[in-house]
Amino acid sequence: MYRAGRRIHWHVRYSVAPAAVCALALALSVSAASAGDPWVVYDGFEGPGDGTHIVLISGDEEYRSEEALPQLGKILAVRHGFKCTVLFAIDPETNQIDPNQRENIPGLHALESADLMIIATRFRNLPDEQMRYIAEYVEAGGAVLGLRTAVAGFAIPWDRQYARYSYDSEIEGWEGGFGQQVLGQTWLSHHGRHSHEATRGALAEEERGYPILNGVREIFGPTNVYESPLPPLGNGKVLVYGEVVAGLAPDDPPVEGTKNDPMMPIAWKRTYELVDGNEGRAFTATMGASEDFESEGLRRLVVNAAYWLTGLKDAMLSEACVAYVGEYEPTPFGFDTFTAGVRPENHAWPE
Repeated sequence: MYRAGRRIHWHVRYSVAPAAVCALALALSVSAASAGDPWVVYDGFEGPGDGTHIVLISGDEEYRSEEALPQLGKILAVRHGFKCTVLFAIDPETNQIDPNQRENIPGLHALESADLMIIATRFRNLPDEQMRYIAEYVEAGGAVLGLRTAVAGFAIPWDRQYARYSYDSEIEGWEGGFGQQVLGQTWLSHHGRHSHEATRGALAEEERGYPILNGVREIFGPTNVYESPLPPLGNGKVLVYGEVVAGLAPDDPPVEGTKNDPMMPIAWKRTYELVDGNEGRAFTATMGASEDFESEGLRRLVVNAAYWLTGLKDAMLSEACVAYVGEYEPTPFGFDTFTAGVRPENHAWPE
């Protein structure tokens, strides 16, 4: 039974200062998945998210989601109390993490008890027996948080059962697939110059008081802005626009010309409604590479979105603690830059 979108949370607003929450979290313990499982679970912490299950799905060849999502899962678990299950693209012969393996993400059955799915996949062509868990979750109206390449999360041939999820779907009611119908935008193209022009977040002035922007000030990442023109967002509310930066350093100036006039949306919230009538909440950020998560502002934006998506808005702090849990030294994005030989249990706690 899918619980997403059906649970009512009763939480008292936490009045503890963010620094105190960070200090408190470090003293708590964690349980991880059994050694040998091709996924990892962070659980056993106290906080507003206690009793709420988030499933984080990595699997992209370029932006190192296999590094970003374990760190995000630790932050959500240790700092905020969510139970977090992190899934990976796995080489079935070696049981090692292999982002180039497009046809195997074991552990998707965890979505049966999920309250939120965080997804950062790219062009996955999963077998029907795995894909069905995603489809059942989404089509029941489950809450979804998509990062970076999730707008092109699936590339499934037209004659397959779940072809409607493909980024280039032309199926009636599913045009643009999962990206367009759920997240609000499918893959179109790079807007900034890839690997040469970074992204600086510009908060939407009219939405600065919106809870998902609590404590968010500066957002910067070396990945470029995606093309994401309006009005494909439908009922979406744009929260952050992306300023195209003339370089890869935080103090580089914006590029001149039409790329920033107008700026493209890079983060928004929306309600999605599929052809069968079920509705669900979604949040999308077209940033999300492992290096992007070095930005405290981006981490806070995503953590805030997780609270909003799981119905915990009243438990949100004015400035959520998003300090790293353990060391975090992300690998530069690029094809075949992933660290070979890593297994899911290498991400277990303690490292």
